[in-house]
Amino acid sequence: MNHDTTCTSGAADAVSSHSVFGAPCWVSLTSRDMQATEDFYHAVLGWEWRTAKLGDRFRIALQDGAPVAGIAGVATMWQVAVAWTPYFAVPSADDAVSRARERGGTVAVGPLSFPPGRAALLADRDGATFGIWEGDLFTDWEAWRRVAPAFIKLHTRDAFDAAIFYGQVLDWATERPGCCEVHYEGNEVVLRSRGTVVARISSGALEAAPDPTIRPHWQVHFAVSDVAACAKAVEKNGGTVLRQSEEEAVLRDPDGAQFTVTGQMDQDD
Repeated sequence: MNHDTTCTSGAADAVSSHSVFGAPCWVSLTSRDMQATEDFYHAVLGWEWRTAKLGDRFRIALQDGAPVAGIAGVATMWQVAVAWTPYFAVPSADDAVSRARERGGTVAVGPLSFPPGRAALLADRDGATFGIWEGDLFTDWEAWRRVAPAFIKLHTRDAFDAAIFYGQVLDWATERPGCCEVHYEGNEVVLRSRGTVVARISSGALEAAPDPTIRPHWQVHFAVSDVAACAKAVEKNGGTVLRQSEEEAVLRDPDGAQFTVTGQMDQDD
């Protein structure tokens, strides 16, 4: 959810989920131990922290002063897994939840009210977890979108089927002005918002049969200057390196949350 939401009534430059509906608007990590989580990501990614406006259970990660991601210390309270989760902007959380249920998705939490908005945690029909947010976006959201420190990719069994599900739930590729565009490029489904690539969905070759061995999940990618150094820091601080190449590394923090670091984030190629 957007941990640093603030009431912007009357502000000319206010950004809400209504104006960027369907697009990813934030990434968040559910945590059991806030201090341990802060210490780990500071050591690995150099993040600094500030308290979010939603309360003591929420923190905002900063990279060079710009917002990167959030931590929500609610894994135990909400009885949800420790995991990185992307949130998508929606005009109505209730409508999005209803559409997800109608199409075989499930609801883990919510919708819950976090003034000035509402949030819910869901899973698509293949089990990949994602969140939705209705309301004002957090302070400095435009800076987050411009800097693009995070990128998301869905690894699933059938990219085409997943695109249909998310398109119907989040109003992708509709006739509504401002909706996200969906393109099929190479072996991926590519989502664009205002001309910028904001997410990808992959299951291998689109014409291939669905892969039953894939455990569907949204993977959050963070841009770093030194992939190898991040991987070493993860191991030094109790995490695990799952896969590593010169360009990127798939990592797991000590609490089990998986994420990717990549040396380049040019998603428009």
